[in-house]
Amino acid sequence: MTPNNKPTEASRRSVMTVLITGVLMGALDISIVGPALPSIERTLWMDPLFLSWIFSVYVLASLAGIPLMSRLSDVFGRRNIYVTAVGIFGLGSLVVSLTDNYVILLIGRGIQGFGVSGILPVASAVIGDIYPPEKRGRMLGLIGAVFGVAFIIGPVLAGTVLHFFRWNALFFINVPISFILILVSLRTLPSKAIATADDIDIRGIITLTAGLIFITLGISNLKPDHFFHSLTDPITLIWFTSAILSITLLVAIERQEPFPVVKLEFLFNKQVRLVGLMAFGLGLFQASFVFVPQLIIFLFRVDESTAGFMLIPVITGSAIAAPLAGQITDWKGSRVVILAGLIIAATGLLLTGTLPHEKWLIYLAGALIGIGFSMRSSLNYIMLSEADRRDRASAQGLLTIFISLGQLTGASMIGAIAAAPSRTGGGFGMAFTLCGIIAIGLAVAALFLKGQAAELKTARENDA
Repeated sequence: MTPNNKPTEASRRSVMTVLITGVLMGALDISIVGPALPSIERTLWMDPLFLSWIFSVYVLASLAGIPLMSRLSDVFGRRNIYVTAVGIFGLGSLVVSLTDNYVILLIGRGIQGFGVSGILPVASAVIGDIYPPEKRGRMLGLIGAVFGVAFIIGPVLAGTVLHFFRWNALFFINVPISFILILVSLRTLPSKAIATADDIDIRGIITLTAGLIFITLGISNLKPDHFFHSLTDPITLIWFTSAILSITLLVAIERQEPFPVVKLEFLFNKQVRLVGLMAFGLGLFQASFVFVPQLIIFLFRVDESTAGFMLIPVITGSAIAAPLAGQITDWKGSRVVILAGLIIAATGLLLTGTLPHEKWLIYLAGALIGIGFSMRSSLNYIMLSEADRRDRASAQGLLTIFISLGQLTGASMIGAIAAAPSRTGGGFGMAFTLCGIIAIGLAVAALFLKGQAAELKTARENDA
């Protein structure tokens, strides 16, 4: 497909295959790490306290890379940056697969995280480039379904590979896939640049990246079992103060920058503000999902393996609902999907908060929560509609940042509530009930989103 040709249906299918493969590779890399941790701990003789950094470094590098990779794709073309992102991810996978050293492992995970920061935002932006507004929802829904599928097959794949090989083999799988994906992407993806090199806001990117790193480090320093004590810890205060100063400086820079990495008027857009709020909430709910296995173990006295198996309704609900949510977005608009998703998620979260002692209720609650998660594709849809062509990837990156910050905040705050001493599991109940109440509040806010007619009008104006 050449930049000057209107994409055919066949070329669109080829592009979607490339995008889905890249997103699946990145999602699988997240889902296989958990099962690999015990093997990594034994092989590297690690203190369990340091295992969390295998996740933290990945998240930190991903957040740091999102502003840069997203903006570069607007400037130098989707294909060039998607290929670069996949190549960086493959390099990180190779580093991880060849090491038995903890420090090198963290370096490799950081490289992986930086690479993956360019895959999802660019994939979503490409959909906006090649599909008209009335067809984007279904395609974004397919991308959303990939995450559900990855979290279903990831643990199974990890268990099978770990049965025959060392943990390193799990990461080496990404290397040949990355190589093949690069070759196919060079032939398939559109390459037209929307902006110019002069449009790169270097100062803004550096300042925003620094602010995100400081926020992440501050949140990572919070301890669920000593939340309020760690909140006033000098190190935590230093990180959060640095974050506030960075964001203040960013606002000053962006007011003067002709092509800012974060358009302040974009953030003043009511639709975007509402989406940012809901994206943060979605990240919060996804973080609560991390504590479901602990709750299941507490309620039913099962082992960790059985608790993991009991999460299948959550993942299956999300995988099935995501493409349906995309189709409904094209049919009825994003507001309907987001409103329904939040109400369904609230029902599941509140049901979980009652600490049910019947397994079928846990399965039902999990399925409802998973269905609620499927609203993410509609958030992507709105950001595509509200951003003009030259800022699409940056807008998708901004959405990812909101979700990631919600996940980080939720992991600490919900963990602190769930860790409250109680023989009856009251901490868990309080945490999930709070999430349910937040979901209800966000559902009320969703009523103020644009209807389908206004949404399509904005999207077509920005496409012009």
